[in-house]
Amino acid sequence: MSGHRSRRLQWRLTALYAVPFLLAVVAGLGLFSYGSASSAPVGPGSPAPTPEPPVGEDQMLRIIVVTLLISCLLAIIGGWIIAGRVLRPLRTIIANARDISATSLHRRLGRTGSSDEFTELAETLDSVFERLEAAFASQRRFVANASHELRTPLAAERALLQVALADPGATTETLREACHEVLALGAAQERLVDALLTLASGEQGVEQDEPVDLALLATAALHRRSAETKVRGVRVGTSLAPATGAGDPRLVESLVANLVDNAVRHNVDGGWVEVSTVSVPGAARLTVRNTGPVVPAEQVGRLLQPFQRLDGQRLGRTDGHGLGLAIVQAIATAHGAALQVLPRPEGGLDITVDFRPAPPAP
Repeated sequence: MSGHRSRRLQWRLTALYAVPFLLAVVAGLGLFSYGSASSAPVGPGSPAPTPEPPVGEDQMLRIIVVTLLISCLLAIIGGWIIAGRVLRPLRTIIANARDISATSLHRRLGRTGSSDEFTELAETLDSVFERLEAAFASQRRFVANASHELRTPLAAERALLQVALADPGATTETLREACHEVLALGAAQERLVDALLTLASGEQGVEQDEPVDLALLATAALHRRSAETKVRGVRVGTSLAPATGAGDPRLVESLVANLVDNAVRHNVDGGWVEVSTVSVPGAARLTVRNTGPVVPAEQVGRLLQPFQRLDGQRLGRTDGHGLGLAIVQAIATAHGAALQVLPRPEGGLDITVDFRPAPPAP
């Protein structure tokens, strides 16, 4: 709050405090004057009132004027002091909030000394600073991890091309093999960029809800992974009852696909995947269960963040980037869906997502 604006607000509060007081004084003096003027008895048989000398009326007028001036001065001074005391915690909050920047979000305003609206304001701003601090820290980690993930395949591509060009005995076959490896690395980069775009879209929120058939999306996702499940001997079980949720069809499709991909990719050879959809009271539920490596319970929350993997390593045989569950978390949050991730004691995960049910068709 600038000094000019602060003084304007203090003057307004001064007027708010002083004007009612002055009105009360004026009303009191008016009643006093009226009572003095009507105090003499008037009526038949009453002695005629003795006329007041003019000097008495002048004296009364002077007393009223002086009383009004003194009352006005005291009201303004008192209102100014009271307004200043009321605004002091607000000025402190504003000054401290201005000092807190992106590099000092760890600081907090704390209490203002009393349990009032200003304390609630300070606590609200502290919670905002806390969320901003977490968001900035998450953004820095995200940028660092994304840079690393993008830099690694670029360095590998450059090394492959340099080796191929520097080999005096290079043949058409060796050059072709190098080109295939470069193309594979480029495809991995494309998948990473697509995943990053999906993650960003999920974090932006949902503009318009539409009916989304979870059973249909799960069937399509399993069909896309059927070849890999057959090669690895992963058994797939389904129980796809009608379950129509409300959401963005493209984002919900990405959520379902990432859950199925995660269950298949991070599985063990000869393991199993179970996918079910069902309508429960107040929700359209999708459940994906799978075998796989043992995930400690304390690691589950971290795995929902971008570029996080168990013990810093890729889980199972995968070329993933650690974005699958982060995408699921972002999309579920954007839809207000309840996401539950539970590690299985024998290995793997049980993941349940409850979407809001689609409203009935008119």
